Amino acid sequence: MNTITTEGVKITVTTRFRADLSQVNESRFFFNYRIEMENMKESPVQLIHRDWYIFDSLNEPNTVSGQGVIGEQPILKPGQTYAYTSGCELTSELGRMRGFYTFQNQISGEMLQILIPTFDLVYPAKLN
Repeated sequence: MNTITTEGVKITVTTRFRADLSQVNESRFFFNYRIEMENMKESPVQLIHRDWYIFDSLNEPNTVSGQGVIGEQPILKPGQTYAYTSGCELTSELGRMRGFYTFQNQISGEMLQILIPTFDLVYPAKLN
């Protein structure tokens, strides 16, 4: 589990290798990552945008950018949490993801760049 707090928003990431969705013999390694975000600010914030940097040890880095997450742009009131699960497929046994979310303070209108902690995606057999 990796956690970072930026501008009063805490982001926690956990990962899991999905053997049921992977085809190791064909160099297809699928991972789920679960993101939990907690608003520790005194004002509500809304998730507007996401930017991901995906590193696959055998390929060039890839970027993913888009509105919200899993089709949503949640508003988090003070003290509220929001969680979602998504996935990433790699063509190697080792990878890494990092990025940031853009949130908007719902009172001031200020845009906030909230870091996503770097996390590793590792095929479990690679650890032996």
